[in-house]
Amino acid sequence: MTLTMSDTEPMALKVYDLWKSYGERTVVQGVNFTLNPGEILGLLGPNGAGKTTTVGMLYGAIVPSRGFVQLGKNQVQARGRQVRTSMGIVTQEDNLDPDFNVLENLSFFAHHYGITGKAALQRAGELLAQVGLQDYARNRVDELSGGMKRRLVLARALINYPQIVFLDEPTTGLDPHARQDFWRLVSQLKQSGCGVLLTTHYMDEAQRLCDRLILLQNGKMIDQGTPAELIERTVGREVVEIEGIAEQILQKLAQQAKSWYRPFGSSYLVGLPTDNPQPLWEKLNATSPERLTRRHTNLEDVFLRLTGTSLD
Repeated sequence: MTLTMSDTEPMALKVYDLWKSYGERTVVQGVNFTLNPGEILGLLGPNGAGKTTTVGMLYGAIVPSRGFVQLGKNQVQARGRQVRTSMGIVTQEDNLDPDFNVLENLSFFAHHYGITGKAALQRAGELLAQVGLQDYARNRVDELSGGMKRRLVLARALINYPQIVFLDEPTTGLDPHARQDFWRLVSQLKQSGCGVLLTTHYMDEAQRLCDRLILLQNGKMIDQGTPAELIERTVGREVVEIEGIAEQILQKLAQQAKSWYRPFGSSYLVGLPTDNPQPLWEKLNATSPERLTRRHTNLEDVFLRLTGTSLD
């Protein structure tokens, strides 16, 4: 069964020049983007980059210092309660009610949106079936695994047939199998026409799910594009991990090849020129390093190249 959203006209979420400061400390600076219906947009950055603050401003939990967010014709800051009826939110915490069983967590939450009685129970039952928890309807929340809890939180976020869903690091702490299950549900949201904004530290998750990515560093947008575009444009197709070579030698070789390098733990990361990678590879080989690995690039390399910082 496919996850479904509202039958109303699809709406884009538009973000205009968002800033947020706490005293003299500015944590988000000039963020602009549009999230379209049927699109998964990834917001990536290391801890402290401003991701959670940005997401909080998108659904009205945090008031911007400047700028605004608009869903359809309505500004989130001016008509927050009305706009949030078209939004679903999965935060980093499960915040499920331990006093209710699985079914009650959904049916009672439905009351916030005017869905009551048999309609609430029917909607809750539909969602439990859609996230594969129909056999656990009468279970207590503390009897669920971590992956089941995340699926229940997602089901709760969909109780109101939202057009926009915010997923703030939704699979942190889940095992690989549970993450795969969650990915399948997120892909179904996209197929139903829902717009999804995802923050994550998992690069395989971002590369697998997202149509577009926005990279944040110190609260600023430093780049954006499809995963393939960002990788090709920023780091090329291949990199070398090299250890046991003097930085001066590496710097000279990279400059001669019109390439780049970055410290990478106890080693270095070196970009191989896309048009002619072999000469630099052979020169690096000739330095007799302690360790030398050639591999395809990924999104983690993009962030290391742009910021010198890992996403972990």
